[in-house]
Amino acid sequence: MSGEPAVSVVVIDDHPAILAGIEAWYAASHRPITVVASGSSVRAAWTAPGSTADVVLLDLQLGNGGPVLPSLRELVDAGRQVVVYSMRDDEKTALSCLDLGAATYLTKSEGREHLVEATLAAADERPYMPPALAGALGTNARTDRPRLSAREENVLIEWFQSESKDLVAQRLGISVRTVNSYLDRVRIKYANAGRPAGTKASLVARAVQDGIVDVNDL
Repeated sequence: MSGEPAVSVVVIDDHPAILAGIEAWYAASHRPITVVASGSSVRAAWTAPGSTADVVLLDLQLGNGGPVLPSLRELVDAGRQVVVYSMRDDEKTALSCLDLGAATYLTKSEGREHLVEATLAAADERPYMPPALAGALGTNARTDRPRLSAREENVLIEWFQSESKDLVAQRLGISVRTVNSYLDRVRIKYANAGRPAGTKASLVARAVQDGIVDVNDL
């Protein structure tokens, strides 16, 4: 059994078979993952014991018909780590969720391994790019790709691969303030190109799109 801390999850999905499958996949994880609450409404994430779960696994298409993206924003604004788990695999939807602050975007066509790893990454506040999302985003030489300096790209990649900006600073021999300065410049360049990236997850997505970082390097 792993010595790493256990992870608690609240699952928001309205299909009993999906819920049962998720619980079974988590139960087989190499690191303990426990579904502490579940339901067909986002309310389950706000009431005990779901209100204190490490991760919220959120389906975008719930049977109650209410809009889910505003609920995603509310969860993120409250500091929750949200993994969106959806049948939809289009780039626009994925990027919308990442821009709202989702930790990652996972399609239901992906298997146990990616669900487990995406959940653990969210709990640890690490970026995770599952294959379907990487495929939807694509890697290409976009005409609206901002021109980043070699140092900006270097800092960006180190940040994706590190748990904190302090570690980035140590590895590169610069101050945390300088790390923040480089990342702020990268975000400004993306915003000026009409492709804002306000969160780490959305910045990872932009970098994958532009071929700055390979999914296997994350």
